Formats: sequence, structure tokens, C-alpha cells
Amino acid sequence: MKIKLLMAGLLGLVSATTFAQKGELSTAKSEYDNYEGLRGSKATLAVATKSLGTAKTSIDKAAANEKTANLPQTFALKGAIYAALAVQDTVAATSLPLFTTADESLKKAKELDAKGENKQVIDNAYLNLAQYQLTKGVAEYGAQKYDQAYRSFDYYRTVLPEDTNAIYYTGLAAANAKNYAAAITNYNKLVTTKYSKNAGVYMDLSSLYLANKDTTNALKSVSEGITKYPSNTDLRKREIEISLQTGKEKEVIQKIQAALTADPKNKTLYYYAGLTYSQTAEAIIKEQAKAKDAAAKNTLQQQKVDNYTKAADMYKKALEIDPNYFEANLNLGYVILNPAIDAYNAANKLPANKQKEYDAAINKANAQFDLAKPYLVKATELNPKSIDALTNLRTYYLGKKDNVNAEATKKKIDALNGQ
Repeated sequence: MKIKLLMAGLLGLVSATTFAQKGELSTAKSEYDNYEGLRGSKATLAVATKSLGTAKTSIDKAAANEKTANLPQTFALKGAIYAALAVQDTVAATSLPLFTTADESLKKAKELDAKGENKQVIDNAYLNLAQYQLTKGVAEYGAQKYDQAYRSFDYYRTVLPEDTNAIYYTGLAAANAKNYAAAITNYNKLVTTKYSKNAGVYMDLSSLYLANKDTTNALKSVSEGITKYPSNTDLRKREIEISLQTGKEKEVIQKIQAALTADPKNKTLYYYAGLTYSQTAEAIIKEQAKAKDAAAKNTLQQQKVDNYTKAADMYKKALEIDPNYFEANLNLGYVILNPAIDAYNAANKLPANKQKEYDAAINKANAQFDLAKPYLVKATELNPKSIDALTNLRTYYLGKKDNVNAEATKKKIDALNGQ
């Protein structure tokens, strides 16, 4: 009889101990729930913080007891409570251990929670850890610790894989860390979303491919961007730049001409066609500097003039649609001005005994300068603060030996540079 009573007493003690530890788990849950309900208001923040502290005390006891230590709920609540504590703690030295504990607990909770009974607690806890890593990543990025920022943002992105800010921040930090493969992966993901700044992302993506010496994908990404954002000036210019680098300027012109067939009143397309010819001419100038024999230089000179002429035709068509198109006026003035400069420089290289030839060359240059003037003046009227427009106009005055107006224009340029 005594043995039975003793056994009954022992069973009662075990049951009471187990109940006590489950009570700690219950207390941890109720106090954490209380914290979640109160933390959003300044008036109840102190009470919420106290509840979180009580929840930590209880979950630590439940986690230390063999009866409750390996329960999915224990790991889930411990992860949630420690994640909340990590977000609250602004000191890296003390918050990071809290984050680590939370992360490890949540991994175990996901592993054990086969029925998904603690899914909401786990998911909400991961949101806190994502916030922690986002805050940490921003600080690291600001301190130019781009490798660390990338890892922090990538954790944030892992928790919220469809969050466009998470994808963008991860890609941006990777790019600055020169981790081009990771940056490209994230930006390629980003352009499939509805991110509001994807036109710029396409530009960045092309830059990353160029940094990786992958001109094929650089051009592909820009072309895809133009399909989605056909009026984006930066993307159009980048397509032209890459095409010139890779010897594909003809393909760009063909694309623009095809677009013009469908939309013949599109001034921007005429402008881009002109820009392509202009930049082709600029590229020829670099080749001229390398050419050694006179025949090669003369051939290149003619090619340059031809491209400037084609550019001028395209800019004029843009201005037929919109006479106040600043960029077209600016560039048209320049491409007409450039042959005048060539003629002027060639005249001044003639020997002193070639006066007749000199006079003819100067007259030719002056006539060409005068053709450019209306567009040069118009550009400065449309945008009086454009240093490019004023510089082109000053070049005209210098070519015409109008020193008074050249000096007056220089003062305007100096004033703008001083702002």
C-alpha cells in the first residue's frame, strides 16, 4: 500500500513538473501575443516591452527543459521572441547574438513543424529578421561595406523574394561589391517585376554586362528596355554607344527606320537616327587620328562628312515636326558647325604664298559657319543655361572672328560653371 502511494506521489510530481514547463511555454506565447498587440502604440510600448521580456524569460525556461525543449512550438516562439528583441536592440554587439539565436531557432522550427501549426508565428518572426537585416544592410552600405551589405540585403530578399526593394538593394550592393554575377541575377529578376524604376535598372544591367565584357547581353538588355520604354533617352543612347562599339550601327539604323515606317511623325526617332550618324562620325574622328597616310585620312574624312550630312538630314526632319526641339537644334547646329571648323583649320594650315587658296577656303568656312548659326542661336534661346549650346555658339563666333560676341558668350559660360 505504501509502495502504491509512493508511486502515485512520484507520478504526480512528474506530471506537475511537466505541467509547469508547459505552463512556461503557454506564458511565453501569451506574453509574446500581448507584446504583438501593444507594440504599435507609443502609449503601450512600455507594457509591450515588459511583456517581451517576460516572454523571453519563459521561453528560455521552456527551451532548457527536456520535456518541452524539442517541441516545434518552443523553437517557433523562441525564434519569434528573439527576432523581436533583435529588432529592438540598436547595438550591433548585443543584437547580432539575438538575431543568430532567432535564425537558428526558426530553421529548427520549420524542420520540425511538419503540420504547419506554427507557420504564422514562424513567418512573422522571419519578417522581423528581414527588417533587422535591412536596417543592418543600409548601415553597411552607407559605410561602403558593400560585401557585408550584399549579404544582409540578400537575407532580406530570401525572406521576401518578390519584394522589389529587396531585389534592388541586393543587386545594388552586389554591383558596388563588384559581384557582377549576383548583381546581374538580381537585376534580371527585377526587370520581370512591376518595379517603378525598371528603365534605370535596364541601364544598370547593361553597365554590369559591359563591366563583365559581355557586349552581347549588354546590347540585348538595352534593346529589351527600349521595347518597354521606347521614349527613354538614356536607353536609346546606350544602344547606340554599344552598337558603335560592336560595329552594329547599321542594325540600329535599320531598327529606327523600321520604327519610323510605323510612326513617321515621331520626332524622337528622327533625333535618334541623327544621333547614330553623329556618333558614327565622332568615332571616325578617332580613327583619323590613328591613320598614317594621306589617302586613308582623306577616305575617313569623306566618311565623316557623309555621316554628318546624314545626321543633319535626320535632325532637320525632327525639327520639321517640332521646331522647338532643343536637342535636335543643338545637335544640328553642331554637325553643320563641324565641317566649318575643318575648313577653317585647313585654311590656316596653308602656306603664306597661297593667299588665293586661303581666301577661298575661309569663304567656304564662313558660308558653312553661317548655315549653322540659326540652330546654334535657337538652342541657346530654348535653353539659355545649356553650357553645350553656349559653347557651340562661342565656337561659331570664334570661327567668324567675332571676338566681342565670343567674349560675351564666354562670360555666360563662366557664370554657369561658377554656379
